[in-house]
Amino acid sequence: MGGEEREKDQTLHEAGGNGVHLFAPAKLNLRLKVIGQRPDGYHELVSIMVPVGLFDELDIRLQSAQGIRLVCKGSFALSPGEDNLVYRAAAAFLDAAGLTAGLAIELIKRIPVAAGLGGGSSDAAATLLGLNRLFHRPLSQGRILTLARSLGADVPFFIDPKPCIARGIGDLLEPLDGWPQVWYVLVNPGMAVSTAWAFRRLKLELTTGEYAYIVKTLKKRPLELSELLENDLEAVTAAHYPAIGKLKEALRGAGALGALMSGSGPTVFGVFESERQASLAADRLLDEGWPHVFVVRGM
Repeated sequence: MGGEEREKDQTLHEAGGNGVHLFAPAKLNLRLKVIGQRPDGYHELVSIMVPVGLFDELDIRLQSAQGIRLVCKGSFALSPGEDNLVYRAAAAFLDAAGLTAGLAIELIKRIPVAAGLGGGSSDAAATLLGLNRLFHRPLSQGRILTLARSLGADVPFFIDPKPCIARGIGDLLEPLDGWPQVWYVLVNPGMAVSTAWAFRRLKLELTTGEYAYIVKTLKKRPLELSELLENDLEAVTAAHYPAIGKLKEALRGAGALGALMSGSGPTVFGVFESERQASLAADRLLDEGWPHVFVVRGM
């Protein structure tokens, strides 16, 4: 069981003049509705995205040798090759800034991989932000956002992570003021799910009036988060992985106000009013044998 609380700023601690130390948060989709499909194959979405206090950690330092050297560690370590989003983000930044510096990057993975939590996208965003700070901001915020969009639909969200309504392919962001401070129990059942795989299997009538529904629901007082919890991809992933449905039942049985799969899954989360309630629920889920249980607060 784990989870950490940090500030919103991902570049939290500078490691000196030749390096930066960064924390990259996970995200949850508290709502994800598909409203259309574009000619390029991408789906148009309306989603509510919230950053939460589960973090990957990056250390980026200058090195004398040219090129990018990436090392991956942690519970969910990835390949450090050129297909890694951190590597791709670093290469894109150096190219855009016209730099030929050598970089040594260490990535500690605490966010489960291919889990619906946006860990890779967050790592890419943190890399862009950290390098821009390390090299004394050669790129404007607008240029950083352009690079973020080129790396993936969720990457722009993590440039300034805060509760948002996301539209387009997830890259058009509208911050939500006054989002309630609640706690979440995240449970990853231990398998990886490809976002592309989930969308290819999506067969739903496309939603209409979704944005208006979200805005109307958010104006209600008191706000009932359970009225917002819906994910069009959940049925796709749950059909192949019955653990999704079992986890939702387990979280509700442990006292969650509501439970939902995040993104394309397979991570399932429950919403709780207090840290104590969330911790008790997490203990119960651990006793039931579920792996990878995290208690986190929304950011």
